[in-house]
Amino acid sequence: MADFSVRLAGIDLAVIALYALGIIALGLIVSKRRASAEDYFLASREMTWPVIGLALLASNISSTTLIGLAGAAYGTGISVYNYEWMATVVLAFFCVFFLPFLLRSQVYTLPEYLERRYDGRARVYFSALTIFLNIVVDTAGTLYGGAIMLKLILPDWPLWQIVAVLALSAGVYTVAGGLRAVIYTETVQAVILLGASVFIAFFAFDKAGGWDAVMAAVDPAKLSLIRPLDDPGVPWLGLVLGVPLLGFYFWCTNQFMVQRVLSAKDENHGRWGALFAGLLKLPVLYVMVLPGTAAILLYPTLDKPDLVYPTLIFDLLPAGLVGVVIAGFFAAIMSSIASTFNSAATLVTMDFVRPRMPQADNAALVRAGRITTIVFMVLAVAWAPQIERFESLWQYLQAVLAYAVPPVCALFLVGLFWRGANAKGAFASIVAGLVGGGALFWANVLAAEPLGLHFLLVAPLLFVLSAIVLVAVSAATAAPASAHVQAMLWTPAFYRDESRALAGMPWWKNYRVLSVLLLLLTAAIVWTFR
Repeated sequence: MADFSVRLAGIDLAVIALYALGIIALGLIVSKRRASAEDYFLASREMTWPVIGLALLASNISSTTLIGLAGAAYGTGISVYNYEWMATVVLAFFCVFFLPFLLRSQVYTLPEYLERRYDGRARVYFSALTIFLNIVVDTAGTLYGGAIMLKLILPDWPLWQIVAVLALSAGVYTVAGGLRAVIYTETVQAVILLGASVFIAFFAFDKAGGWDAVMAAVDPAKLSLIRPLDDPGVPWLGLVLGVPLLGFYFWCTNQFMVQRVLSAKDENHGRWGALFAGLLKLPVLYVMVLPGTAAILLYPTLDKPDLVYPTLIFDLLPAGLVGVVIAGFFAAIMSSIASTFNSAATLVTMDFVRPRMPQADNAALVRAGRITTIVFMVLAVAWAPQIERFESLWQYLQAVLAYAVPPVCALFLVGLFWRGANAKGAFASIVAGLVGGGALFWANVLAAEPLGLHFLLVAPLLFVLSAIVLVAVSAATAAPASAHVQAMLWTPAFYRDESRALAGMPWWKNYRVLSVLLLLLTAAIVWTFR
């Protein structure tokens, strides 16, 4: 591969430096106010919908996403976009069924909510699992993916030094300002990220001869979202059963995403923000996925699909715009890192420190959060370079959600709709999910003759197992007190009461109308590329 470092003109370096200094300065300025625990971890619960929506998008789009979406479109086709559009369906479900109970509970973390529904065992398990996934999978993966890209710009820098600089850049304002600093910087980063992606898409299609030329020349199979049952990427059965389940975990129960919704000033802003994030996910097809399709015509002999994104940047863009796009890439890295650092610190502080130190004041909790952020920053920096040595292991980690999170999804979903789900059933479900997930992981990944079961089909199997155990054990033991679960239970009566409250609201403020419009727009895109 060519050495692209020569393409960085002085104006590009100036733009990158200006972005980096500006975003760190913004984060530190926001951090100046004295933070209470609620301010540090939940931005005082006063965020509005545009900020929430943009922050959700910025948290979701990481360096691995930018590289992976274009690379997957180049290698296997646009079916990778199924994970993106499914977010709108999941977020609409979230707004209708789960969000009001979550915000009314006034919890700091999703594991805390799970404890209120069941008991402390569910909280500890889910919190520990989330911390592991956030740091070892999400943050380390983002750092590693970003470092690989930036090695093209800084070929003489050791990988660990690039990783350390990236982590420190986001960590400095996260430690100082908590979620408020993270959200405000994410809002700016989302705008830069979308703008940079538009530039890449425009130049890619222009060089390839335009939209019609790309659509006519590329294999129709690579332009189809609905794939056969034996498709290695996203088989249709996995799309129906697996993608929504993993999407529910990611968008509705994952602390580093849902923490933005928990910061909403009220239920309406939480819902509008979540739906706005869903709307922002739809253009991803055109500005992040399809440029990889255009690259099939431009660079038919690339060694690896992961080279598509950097090749588009350095080969097509003029001086100045290269700096803007790399700044957008920095934005994706920093926003994802800051999100996971802050959410992991929140989980440790609120799920482990506060229950054991109930007398701790705001200053002590904030201090614990800052110390935790620094510790996790060091751990992520130490682990990320090791991924280079264990490529096959890292590939397994990408699908680890399918083996790890179905029991958690069962606890939330069954507990949301069935009042009989109890603590004993929850614990049995966790154990069954762990044993079943471990057994399937061995049989499907580690065995000498693997089953060959797609991970998107593993997730629903484990979900069904966990749900059956939860229902069976709960039914065989004493039901929880009605007063204990009523505030976290969706019922038709709740829906009717809410309908009366929405009756006098203008349609453009009614989240149900907005949800339907968003789903119709999503359906139109999926139908077009079916």
